[in-house]
Amino acid sequence: MKTVLSIAGSDPSGGAGIQADLKTMEAHGVYGMSVITALTAQNTLGVQGVMEVPADYVKSQITSVFNDIYPNAVKIGMLPNVEVMKAVAMALDKYKAGNVVLDPIMSSTSGTELSRKDSRKYMIDELFHRCTLVTPNIPEAEAILGILEDESGGGNNPHESLDSQGKIEEAGKKIGETCGCNVLIKGGHSSFAVKKSMDYLYLADKKGGLWLEGERLDNPNTHGTGCTLSSAIASNLALGYDLEEAVRKAKEYLEKCIRAGLNLGHGRGPLLHNV
Repeated sequence: MKTVLSIAGSDPSGGAGIQADLKTMEAHGVYGMSVITALTAQNTLGVQGVMEVPADYVKSQITSVFNDIYPNAVKIGMLPNVEVMKAVAMALDKYKAGNVVLDPIMSSTSGTELSRKDSRKYMIDELFHRCTLVTPNIPEAEAILGILEDESGGGNNPHESLDSQGKIEEAGKKIGETCGCNVLIKGGHSSFAVKKSMDYLYLADKKGGLWLEGERLDNPNTHGTGCTLSSAIASNLALGYDLEEAVRKAKEYLEKCIRAGLNLGHGRGPLLHNV
């Protein structure tokens, strides 16, 4: 049986984070494992609090997993600070982890910061190139570009809007070439795709990318979509699919989960993962 490790935060309401990852892995027929980086108090209405797990204990969890059940793929989610990021980066090198998918979570949908702003440069410099794929949404891609432009002296507005397909293609290339990684820019926040779900996959080895289209579903119950997509991609990589096919299949799976979304809670409800 193939195995996948999620390194991420915990969501007690079960819709996002480690809980969504493990449900997704189960649905894909892989054995899911978890390393918890933060304990959040959150629900469908938003994030009420965050307790960061000490970096040494994150390291201990990772060591326990790799020394016993070596994962065929790794999904990385919420990394709250530089110390935790360093522990993860060192572990990826030490254990020669492969099929690593990083969801560069910066804040929740409701606006709560889930990683310290001073840690984001470290994530870009030290984690991106260690990963098979990085999966920012549009606001995260804009923030990443702002950091890269500031470093190069470009003077670019950190919040310049990626409001066209051309700009997103340029962003994928910029991030991929600068950071040495494949990039999936998720178009769920796009203003130009009204009837379609459009994500852009930049492939570093091909020095180019492609658009992956799907149906844009009118369903407010989307809590945990980013976590679900990245863990589905990691599961597919563990199962032996190449990157493009792993992303395509994960996107199809996510559409099914959204379509079957649950009307639970008083905010953005969770997905149904066992579809």
